Amino acid sequence: MQLHQRRRTEFDELRVYEYPEHLRTAMDGMPAAPGVYVFHGQEGDLPLYIGKSVNLRHRVLSHLRNPEEALMLRQTQRISHIRTAGEIGALLLEASMIKQQHPLLNQKLRRSRQLCSLQIQDGKLAVVYSRDVDFATEPDLYGLFASRQSALQALRDLADMQKLCYGVLGLEKLAQGKPCFRAMLHYCAGACRGDESREDHEERLLNALEALRVSCWPYQGAVGLVERHGDDYQMHVVRNWTYLGSVSDPKTATRDARKLARMAAGFDADGYKILCRPILSGTAEVVLL
Repeated sequence: MQLHQRRRTEFDELRVYEYPEHLRTAMDGMPAAPGVYVFHGQEGDLPLYIGKSVNLRHRVLSHLRNPEEALMLRQTQRISHIRTAGEIGALLLEASMIKQQHPLLNQKLRRSRQLCSLQIQDGKLAVVYSRDVDFATEPDLYGLFASRQSALQALRDLADMQKLCYGVLGLEKLAQGKPCFRAMLHYCAGACRGDESREDHEERLLNALEALRVSCWPYQGAVGLVERHGDDYQMHVVRNWTYLGSVSDPKTATRDARKLARMAAGFDADGYKILCRPILSGTAEVVLL
């Protein structure tokens, strides 16, 4: 006797893929250039998904040809785009738009989180928060974390790799006159029982933390980061790693950018991740504002 399995209709719908003919006209003006694109839904033209690419046409076509995105494509009524003059501008604009518009299908970048970092205070590592410390200007911060738990887990992972002592780091309490449990298993190099000095332990800790160091904003105020793509020009205004907007007229760019160069609302981890390498490496064209 053949048994009929219960089938969920939404799974069946995902298996059936038809090219979204109703979106074909969206490709007519889609350029092979950098920018941000938006898939708009039915109710109130709400954004379903926001993405970015250095080649808008190629990227959007890849969505339309992807059977795994059939459900999103059926919900999409139109596709819009905004051109930028380069990849950095596309990354900054995408992050900003997602935070402001909260598209349904974007999981990352949707909210500005309360960030944590590690800092050495009185010889001990402490977890500090962006609500209390300006991460853009505070020196000697290590790592950007979404929670205290993730910060402490990163410290444990570092200790495991370097054989640092949980007790000396403050991750667990040491019984007076006794080594930590990990030292007996040879997972700790023995700073807790005198096998290595506390100074050597601290030096090894600092060397290991260096890879996580958060770089301070290297300017006194706001700067303009210039990008060009063919005839397109943009100057992105940034202060304390936070994106404040862009201007696109090269003749008045510096003057217009100064109008945007207000005090940043707070440290933006996404802006930091996007801008840190081009700014600190010297590869970006930067104008002091």
